[in-house]
Amino acid sequence: MAFLSRAAARRTLLAVLGAGVLSPRWPSAEAAGPGGLDDPVKKDLAMRLVSSAENSSLDWQAQYAYIEDIGDGRGYTAGIIGFCSGTSDMLALVELYTDRVAGNPLAPYLPALRAVDGTDSHEGLDPGFPAAWRAAAKTAAFRAAQRDERDRGYFDPAVARAKQDGLGTLGQFVYYDAMVMHGPGSDALSFGGIRDRALVHAGTPADGGDQTAYLHAFLDARVWAMRQEAAHRDVSRVETAQRVFLAAGNLDLDTPLKWRVYGDSYEID
Repeated sequence: MAFLSRAAARRTLLAVLGAGVLSPRWPSAEAAGPGGLDDPVKKDLAMRLVSSAENSSLDWQAQYAYIEDIGDGRGYTAGIIGFCSGTSDMLALVELYTDRVAGNPLAPYLPALRAVDGTDSHEGLDPGFPAAWRAAAKTAAFRAAQRDERDRGYFDPAVARAKQDGLGTLGQFVYYDAMVMHGPGSDALSFGGIRDRALVHAGTPADGGDQTAYLHAFLDARVWAMRQEAAHRDVSRVETAQRVFLAAGNLDLDTPLKWRVYGDSYEID
């Protein structure tokens, strides 16, 4: 079951932009004020929800050392949100880490990471890269780099865009989870394209639309995008999790929460 959930959780490969590259369409992280998913308790809750899909576990902090190739065309998948060697975000993470700690175990692999970006190749990474990743994950500096790159590439832009759209905590999480899986690009299968597809059917609260109706439209658009790829064919991450919270009117993403992902049941009191 772990392989299925991992494979189903991979974001779209962005051949040109890369999953870790931010589009200028997204507002800056500074646009996101306090409250909502920014609250530390809610942010931890968001990470636990994402981890249930990405790792089949609520313990997201146990995932820093995770690394494997799940056979989804993105090369190695690793860390707390599944940074990928084929989608630029792993490269961005290792560059950040190396800027901070020059002699780290992953620094020698930077040329290989640049060469394989946009592919599923392991050339220059095998056999030592997984062991180097796990060694780096024992350090506080690399764990901090993972959190910082998660925020820069995914969490901050997702929450900022959601706040601009007038969405509450659940909507902010819906955006974040979509950006983690699909990447922040503007093509049809990335976050920007999903949002554009939703806007055809419903307006955002910031534009006078109903929040619940808009979020249903966004989830519909995301399900459509997921079904375009075999790796995303299981849409329970949306239908038996986020859609359940929305149907219950839980726009503030308050606990207790009960949901199912990829056949597994979870609960947070």
